[in-house]
This record gives sequence, C-alpha cells and structure tokens, in this order.
Amino acid sequence: MLNEKNIEYRFVETVIDFSKRYDLFRANRKYLVALSGGADSVALLLVMKKMGIDTDAVTCNFHLRGEESDRDEKFCVDLCESLDIKLHRCHFDTRSYATYKKISIEMAARDLRYSYFEQLRKDMDAEAICVAHHQDDSVETVLLNLIRGTGINGLKGIQPVNGHIIRPLLCVGRKDIEAFLHSLNQDYVTDSTNFIDDVMRNKIRLNVIPLLETINPSVRKNIFNTSLNVSESIKVFDSSISQSVNDVLCAGQIDIAKLKLQPSPEYTLFHILKEYNFSPTTIKHIYERLDGTSGRKWSSDNYDLLLDRGTLIIRKRDKNTKDKVMKVAETGIYVYDEKTKFTFRHEIKNTAYQIDKSADCACLDADKIDFPLTIRNASRGDRFCPLGMKGSKLISDYMTDIKKTSFEKDKQLVITDASGDILWLVSERPDNRYKITNETKNVLKISRHTS
Repeated sequence: MLNEKNIEYRFVETVIDFSKRYDLFRANRKYLVALSGGADSVALLLVMKKMGIDTDAVTCNFHLRGEESDRDEKFCVDLCESLDIKLHRCHFDTRSYATYKKISIEMAARDLRYSYFEQLRKDMDAEAICVAHHQDDSVETVLLNLIRGTGINGLKGIQPVNGHIIRPLLCVGRKDIEAFLHSLNQDYVTDSTNFIDDVMRNKIRLNVIPLLETINPSVRKNIFNTSLNVSESIKVFDSSISQSVNDVLCAGQIDIAKLKLQPSPEYTLFHILKEYNFSPTTIKHIYERLDGTSGRKWSSDNYDLLLDRGTLIIRKRDKNTKDKVMKVAETGIYVYDEKTKFTFRHEIKNTAYQIDKSADCACLDADKIDFPLTIRNASRGDRFCPLGMKGSKLISDYMTDIKKTSFEKDKQLVITDASGDILWLVSERPDNRYKITNETKNVLKISRHTS
C-alpha cells in the first residue's frame, strides 16, 4: 500500500507529466486558479504551488445557496491566507442576471464566471486561467453528449487547452484527488447540490456511471482513454473534412455532384450547414433529398437554402428590403436600401444620342411614361413585354427561361409607372412598349448603382 508521501509524489508527478505533454505552462508567467473551495479546485491550487508556478486564486460568490455560498467564500479566503496566495473575489446577483438574459441559472453562473475570469486575466496580463476539471468530468461530458446526440467532436470530451482556459487535472480522477488531499490532511468544502440527481450531469455521475462500473470497473478509464484517441483522430478527420469542404463549396454554393464524390458526403454537408445554424435533423432531411426537384427550400434562424439544378445555394435572409415599396415622384436620386440606389434623369434625344445598353441602365421613351413611378419586388402574376419580343410574358417564366434561381426571383426588382405597367425588369430587360424609337424625342434614363 502506498504511504501518504508516495501518494502525494505520484499525484504531483502525474500532473507535471501531463502538463509537459500538452505544454500547459510557460516559465515566468502568472496563472489564475478558479477556486471554489471544493476538492477539485483545492487540489489544483495545492499542486500548482508545489510545482512552483506563479499563481493567484480567483473565487466567485453566486449567492445561490444562502449561508453555504458564504461559507465557501470564507474557506477560500482562509486557505489562500494559509498558503500565502493572493485571492481575487467577485460577487454576482446570478438570479437577476439569469432572468434578464432569459437563460438558466447554471448558464448564467457560467457566463458570469468566465467573463470575469477573462477580464481579470487581461487586466493582470496573466497567461491563462486554470480550472479543475478532472478525468471523471470529461467522462461525464462524453456520456452527456452521447445522450443528447452529438457530432464526432462531442466524443473527445473536455480538452486540456481551450483558448486561455487550461485544465491540468484531466489526467487524474476524483478518487485520486481525494487521496491526494487526504495525504496532506487538507480539508475542503462540499456543494450539497452535487448529491441531488435533479440535473442530467448529476444523474450520470450518481446513477449511470456506477451502473456501468458493475459491468466493467475500468469504465471511467476506458472512456477517457477513448476520448483521447478520438481527439487525435479528429485532427486527421478535420484535415480531410476541410479538404472536402474546399472541394464542394464555393461562394455560398454546394456542388452536389462533387459532394457525392467525397469520402463522407453526409458529414461534409453537416460540417458546412451547421455553420449556418441548420439543425442535424434538418441537414439529414436535406441530404436525403439531394436528388429532388429544383426549387425546394429549407431555412434556419438566419439562412435559407435552395436546391437548384444540382446545386445547394446558401443565402443569408434579408429581412429589411423584402417587399419594400418606394415611390418616385420626380427625377433625381433615390436610395432604395443601404446597397442600392437609383438615378432617374431626363435627357434630350438628338441625332447623336447613344443609348446606354449596359445591364444596370434602362433608356425609355419619356413621353410615354407617367409619374409617379414605383420601385418594388416582382410579384406573382407580374407580366411585361420583354424588349425585342412580341406579346407579354410572366416575369416568373422569363426568369426561369434565363435560368434564374428562386432566390434571385425573390430579390428581383421592377419599376412601374403610374398605371402599374412594368417599365423595367431591373438589370435584366426593359419593356418593349417603352423602348426608344426614331420618333422618340425625350428619354428617361434610369440607372441602378450598387455597392
């Protein structure tokens, strides 16, 4: 049986080896330890002191457990005084913050804690914030992600480094921590809510893992080692997926034929669309309908996705200009939205007059046009007489003929005169009825400018 000195030595050496493996600490730099007074954070503070790392402690009182919260804070104060370690303290009205932000108490405490830690780190020019997540926490996270449903990244558990957050105790479990503290005769406080199985993580800790241990006593270690293997595999996987994404995605468009040639088409699609807030269920639905009819649409919170002739087109939803109507009372400059403006100008047609035939310009017979004009989105049932053609045509059919997507149809603008006749399918085709002829004397020149 190991004596107390051996337990202490083995624990410290394990943390040192782990810290070197993941390059957690740098010489001559300050580190902050998140101290709650619980066994995990107390062990972290002690082991960092024994490792000779320049350390300050940080504790937060969330005022959620009455006298118990104040008890924990006092414990942290007394511990740091005994260790001659500077302690930074912060108090939060967590319930009010949660109500204001409309989030759970647990999420509110997390947001407040990490925001404070990061601000303090910057103010002190500290290298990183050390938190006391350990091996069992990572195992619980893996199981929690499996239960909730997760991509492959959810199977790597808690990582040793995440930005300016480092976790030196991921190499040890809760029993190791308790044995280490016992070897030093070091006490700690216990959060009574840890023994109430009213949240999912506690249910996993108190019920699920003990049940799994009846099947295999080494289940914690096995799951943790598997998560480390997954983490290494993901590095290779991410490199491959990034190459697949580059192969199939260009300017917000996914080439379906190229997507199908990838080693994992479905996960490539998942990797792309999750960045646009599409849910896993919706992405699966999209993948199953890649060979469907053009025109099918799906939506996330802020984006629309269109299936169009072998392509998936991603577009950010524009809520500001859809169905906007602008009246044009007279010639001049009109700002339609922050990206588009129009110029309306009268010109005299003489023998030297040259018609501007650029796409963003329409030159029309001014004497046939009555103001006010209207700028608006094309609507269902709109018809016009395309320049150079006889008879009228539905704008929707015209747009289909020139292979415009449903997204482009939605954004298409028209300009009408006082009678409602369409003068110009903007940036596409003027109306033949208002074209300039040999008899035209006055020209209305309409120009579209975009930024």
